[in-house]
Amino acid sequence: QVQLVESGGGLVQPGGSLRLSCAASGSIFSINFMYWFRQAPGKERKLVAQITGGGGTIYADSVKGRFTISRDNAKNTVYLQMNNLKPEDTAVYYCRMNGLTTETSPFTSWGQGTPVTVSS
Repeated sequence: QVQLVESGGGLVQPGGSLRLSCAASGSIFSINFMYWFRQAPGKERKLVAQITGGGGTIYADSVKGRFTISRDNAKNTVYLQMNNLKPEDTAVYYCRMNGLTTETSPFTSWGQGTPVTVSS
């Protein structure tokens, strides 16, 4: 079992910055993909950014140039640096990781979600 614990959400004014963290613990052999998703009130959960084991990244068009995803493999942690935040970035942010608990046993785990509110 792999558990993900997120931190870093909160209230910020438009134009401000926040850094989200998501740390994995448990039986981990390797972690391939790490993701950040978000879900605004009344809307579907959507992909914000993903990073591969090799460091390749993909971003939603709405956050390109403002958000940066990164990972620390030694700490089994993924980060999301969010700059120039806008009210439309308000949502609950979830991390997700895909990997292996042993050489042949895959896992997919989600974090509990951390709320981000962008408002003056």
